[in-house]
Amino acid sequence: MELRKFVAPEFIFGEGARLHAGRYARHLGARKILLVTDKGVITAGWAEEIAQCLKKEGLSCEIFSDISPNPRAEEVMKGAEIYRNEGCNFIVSVGGGSPMDCAKGIGIVSSNKEHVLHFEGVDMVSNPCPPLICIPTTAGTSADVSQFAIITDRERKVKIAIISKAVVPDIALIDPVTLTTMDSYLTACTGMDALCHAIEAYVSNASSPVTDLNALEAIRLITENLIESLNNPMSMKHRNNMMLASLLAGLAFSNASLGAVHAMAHSLGGFLDFPHGEANAILLSYVISHNYDVASERYDRIGEAMKLKLNGDKKKSICKKIVQLRTEAGITSTLGQKGMKKSDIPQLAYNAIRDACIVTNPKKAKQKDIETIYEQAL
Repeated sequence: MELRKFVAPEFIFGEGARLHAGRYARHLGARKILLVTDKGVITAGWAEEIAQCLKKEGLSCEIFSDISPNPRAEEVMKGAEIYRNEGCNFIVSVGGGSPMDCAKGIGIVSSNKEHVLHFEGVDMVSNPCPPLICIPTTAGTSADVSQFAIITDRERKVKIAIISKAVVPDIALIDPVTLTTMDSYLTACTGMDALCHAIEAYVSNASSPVTDLNALEAIRLITENLIESLNNPMSMKHRNNMMLASLLAGLAFSNASLGAVHAMAHSLGGFLDFPHGEANAILLSYVISHNYDVASERYDRIGEAMKLKLNGDKKKSICKKIVQLRTEAGITSTLGQKGMKKSDIPQLAYNAIRDACIVTNPKKAKQKDIETIYEQAL
């Protein structure tokens, strides 16, 4: 086995984990905290609960919640300005991928004194970020454990990927109770996002035995629990298993990276402000079909983790299972029905082929290949 480095934050998993935010912030030297969240999380009550946990430890906080579903560069810069003006020295993020990615961007800007778009790419962050605690409220993005931050550049209409160990949170407080306020469609989209993380990490050309273990277990857990968590939204057994799957998938993709599904979804998100998890769910089966011939053994093991009996056309069986799972979860639209036009495809493919995630796709993709996949999903 070749020499490899793996990154992961300290994390606490289980019911009640979120309630330790104040104690951990105090131990890490927090004085004034920027609490990064969004309007939906505030409405659900989680942001105020965490603010109270901080206050019980004698810590003051400023709440920043002006964040879009696809967090924008200007929102990061606004948050960084508030961080500076309020004299903050610590960041806590409560929410899904958008607040957590925005929080990471704020940390980068606060320590490195440059516009967030300056840090696009791999290992471009020179100075360590302020301490960061992440408390996820969805089971999908895994931003709480990853070295990725995805930010929208609205001027270029692209999503940029910042990949750096500097954006790995110091602590993740992963509490499945927070999932009980998600609506069914958000549960479906984030669950399919986690499945995509696990599958792309497993077939990545940067995979390893360590990431493989996490990815396959995540695939098994999602296959067995996603629909059950939709049918029984207050079942802590299924919510716990989905949150665990999200964690394992995050540990896998943070260290093995992703592939064409995410490159194409990032392109859609930047160009059309397309919801990320939904884009991944729609694209996944088409990308598997494209990649299968160069990674058939790995895809077959994915099928086995999904409890498929792989006889006959294995590729078809695996793709059919993916479509069945997302359809049962309620994700039934095509890209065209969600607003993508055929005339958008060349630009979308141009952006996708330049996304950092395309590098680790198991099959080298050309722009024409990406255009074909978009057309199939149209």
